[in-house]
Formats: sequence, structure tokens, C-alpha cells
Amino acid sequence: MTEKKEYRCTVGVTLDVIGGKWKAVILWHLSHKTLRFSQLQRRLTGVTQKMLTQQLRELERDGMVHRQVYAEVPPRVEYSLTEEGMTLQPILNLMCQWGQGYVASREELQVLAEGA
Repeated sequence: MTEKKEYRCTVGVTLDVIGGKWKAVILWHLSHKTLRFSQLQRRLTGVTQKMLTQQLRELERDGMVHRQVYAEVPPRVEYSLTEEGMTLQPILNLMCQWGQGYVASREELQVLAEGA
């Protein structure tokens, strides 16, 4: 959040930081362990290298992700959650649970509709 905004609802702040197609998923994977760029890219089916780089930079800028570069040849770069990023874990867990319930209820409706 490089620019100062006025928010009427602080949900907007949360969405500015973790909103978008990939950020919450990136944070979810990093909440389990430190990952290299290529490991993240393999876990995010369909993300382009450019998009993943952009999303990681924004998360780093907002203080959610730490980028560690190791002086090796070739250079090794690892991403992990910062302390601030770790505060999102309860939200991410709830989002995961909600998604599981949503998928299950949609599948139930599908089965009922097919049986009618």
C-alpha cells in the first residue's frame, strides 16, 4: 500500500493487500513453509512467471512476504511470510474452510439437480 487511501470500510484495506487472483493462494502456500520461486510456480497452476513476480513484489512491498537471496551460483531466492504475514493465517484457514464447504454444498446441489 504505497499510496495513502481513505477507507470507509477496513475490509478494503485487507482486499488491497491480499486481493486478486493469486495473492491469497501465495500466502496460503507460504503459511506452510518457505518456498523457492519455482516451487511456488509449480503449486500455482496457470500463473505466469511475470504475474507471480509481480504478486510477490507487491506482497513484499506491503510487508507480508520476505524475500531472501542467497549468494550462490546460480542465485537461490526463497520466500517466506513475515511476522505481519503470519497474522493472516487465521483468515487464510477460514477462507480454506469456507471454500471446502462451498464446494461440498455445490456438489450436493448438483447431485440433487441430476436426481430430479
